[in-house]
Amino acid sequence: MSLLDFSSDAFIVSFFLYCAAFMLYGVAVMGKKWSNRDPQAHVERWGKRAFIASTVALAAHLIFFGTRWAGAGHIPVSNMYEFMSFLSMMIMVAFIVVYAIYRKSLLGLFALPLTIIIMAYAAVFPQEVQPLIPALQSIWLKIHVTLAALGEAFFAVGFAAGFMYLLRTVDFSGKDKSSRRQRGWVEFTLITIVVVVGFIGSVFAFRASGYEAVFVQETTSIDTEVQGNSTIEKVIYRMPPIFAPYNSEVESIKPFLGMKEPLLETPSWMNGVNAGRKLNTVVWSLIVGLILYGLIRLIIRRPLGQTLQPMLDGIDADDLDEISYRAIAIGFPIFTLGALIFAMIWAQIAWSRFWGWDPKEVWALITWLYYSVYLHLRLSRGWQGRKSAWLAVLGFLVVMFTLVGVNLIIAGLHSYAGAD
Repeated sequence: MSLLDFSSDAFIVSFFLYCAAFMLYGVAVMGKKWSNRDPQAHVERWGKRAFIASTVALAAHLIFFGTRWAGAGHIPVSNMYEFMSFLSMMIMVAFIVVYAIYRKSLLGLFALPLTIIIMAYAAVFPQEVQPLIPALQSIWLKIHVTLAALGEAFFAVGFAAGFMYLLRTVDFSGKDKSSRRQRGWVEFTLITIVVVVGFIGSVFAFRASGYEAVFVQETTSIDTEVQGNSTIEKVIYRMPPIFAPYNSEVESIKPFLGMKEPLLETPSWMNGVNAGRKLNTVVWSLIVGLILYGLIRLIIRRPLGQTLQPMLDGIDADDLDEISYRAIAIGFPIFTLGALIFAMIWAQIAWSRFWGWDPKEVWALITWLYYSVYLHLRLSRGWQGRKSAWLAVLGFLVVMFTLVGVNLIIAGLHSYAGAD
């Protein structure tokens, strides 16, 4: 067995160990209601077991990272599969650091799902080892990406604690306008998470079925076969085409639930040969995610946030607020060094300029400015509690757009980190 094969096995093992640790956290929280003894002792006992399982899973994750590094010959952070896998590992490292400070093991009940979802999202992308392009062949790759991901991981833990604070404090039985608005935004956040899960599930389901639709599109791309003054590009869909590429013809299509041709054509203003495929993926994610959310609501017969709130009984909301703030306060200087200062040094070496208004650079700056505002409002204006928690939640959405949206949607010098 090669190192890369062993690395892939370690990735799978760590994923299932994270899932097992998450279930143990669930036992710790849900089981306290049926415990004949001290409920708090039950939480602590099972929380310790869950934390041990999390630590073992992280060890397997580190083995994946080390063996892939050895097998590839370079640090595995050069594409979306590698980077998102690395980010999920850093989230667990950040969680363990925060746990060592506060000893709040139940934070894992929300940190573990983030790790699991991001690992599953990573597995959506091609997993082949790719040689580094010249711009990435630098020691600064290790410094820049490692510190940037670690800073973002602490932001993720801040998001988890902030969202737990909201679930703990929002009045789900209140009739006033403020309570309804807070409930609505909490539920919207949960719907967003379910949609992401729906996206991952739909990708794996259609991949397992071997679905494929091929379109031929006339384009101006220089990487295709030239035919007169135009070029021809093949666009391959792995999901049934609700939206076909603009100005394209069907070469082959596999029927799905009676659908033998695309329902709609991608609008002409959506430029790019892959614009239709991306729009199609977004639509499928929304469809599957909303169906999944609807099924959950049908089963539990009440808002998802209201169902989760009792799990947090007995947790001090002020502790959650403090953990969220401290995690972000730890992550901010690390992110500043990795994503801005060292990134600009590397940009000067690779591209002979410190700053070039590349989309990834701009959004890294936006992320840094956002958390600068968060810390300013927290320290100077006294924005604690619910205001601070919402800022932590929204901030992580900015982080995820910087990581995912910029890499996969906006073209730029950092697009090499994207997928197929």
